[in-house]
Amino acid sequence: MSAVHAQRHNTLMEDPYPTRLATAPERSWLPRQEKILRGPQEGPLSREQREEFRRKGFVFIPNFLDGAELEDYQRELEALLQRDDYRDQDFTITEPSSNDIRSIFAMHFLSEKFGQLAQSPKLVKSVEQLIGEDVYVMQGRINYKPGFEGKGFDWHSDFETWHAEDGMPRMNAVSASIVLTDNHEFNGPLMLIPGSHEKFVPCIGETPEDNYKSSLKKQEAGVPGREALAELVAEHGIEAPKGRAGGLLLFDCNTLHGSNANMSPDARSNIFFVFNQRDNALDTPFAASRQRPDFLAHTPDGRWRDLAL
Repeated sequence: MSAVHAQRHNTLMEDPYPTRLATAPERSWLPRQEKILRGPQEGPLSREQREEFRRKGFVFIPNFLDGAELEDYQRELEALLQRDDYRDQDFTITEPSSNDIRSIFAMHFLSEKFGQLAQSPKLVKSVEQLIGEDVYVMQGRINYKPGFEGKGFDWHSDFETWHAEDGMPRMNAVSASIVLTDNHEFNGPLMLIPGSHEKFVPCIGETPEDNYKSSLKKQEAGVPGREALAELVAEHGIEAPKGRAGGLLLFDCNTLHGSNANMSPDARSNIFFVFNQRDNALDTPFAASRQRPDFLAHTPDGRWRDLAL
C-alpha cells in the first residue's frame, strides 16, 4: 500500500478498491460493491439493451446520430483538430511519436455544438437509465486515431484511474462514446472484456507525480497485471463493437478496455463523455498526491475555469 493510499485509508474511509500497491495483492481481483443498474426502466434504451449492459458492462447502439446531424459533428471535430493554437495546450494530447493531435479534452467547453450534445436529452436519459438520475459530465474529450499512425492504448479500467488519481469514491459512472467514423476490425476499434465490470483489478506501483502528462500518451501506472488479464479473458473473452459512424457505445466505468494501433488508411474518431452521479463527486485521490487538472475531471456545479466558449 502506498504512503498516500495508507493515509487516506487510515484517516478518511475504508477503501473497498485499494490500488497502486507496493506489492502484489493476495487476490487478482476484488468484487464490485455497487449495483450495475440503478436507473429507471423507461427511456430511450430498451429492456434488452439495459440487460446487455448489466451483463457485459457495455452496449452498442447503432445510428444514435445520422444524416445532417452526424455530418455537423464530423465537421466540428475536423475544425477542432485543425486548430494549431490547440497543439501545445495542456488539454491537448498528441501522438507519442509526432505532433498529431490524439485527444482534445474539455471539448464541450471549447465547442458550443459539442456542449449541446453533452446535454442532449436522448443521451442524458439513456445514461440515467443505467446509473440513475442527477448526473453531470465529469469529462469530455475527442479521441482521434489517424490512419497508419494511430497508436494503441493498454488495457485499463477508467474507474481505477479516476479512483486513484481523481478521488472518485464508487463505481457510479458511465462513459458514452459516439463514433464519428466507421469502426472496423482494422482501424483500432475499442476492445472490451465483457463481464470485467464486476471485478476490480488492483494495480501495482505508486502513482508518479504529474502522471497524467505521460499516461495520456502511454499508460504505465494503473495497468492490470498480465496474469489477471489472462484470467479474465479466459473467463469472458474479448469483444470489439464495430459499426458505422453515428453509433453510441455506453460502457461501465470499471469495464476493462484497450485498443490496438490503427494500421489501416482509415482514421478512427469519437466524441467521448463521462457521466458521473453528483453524489459520487470527486474528492481526495485514493492513490496520488493531488487531483489531476480540471480539464481532465470537472466538478459537478462548475465549468472548467480556464476555458470559455
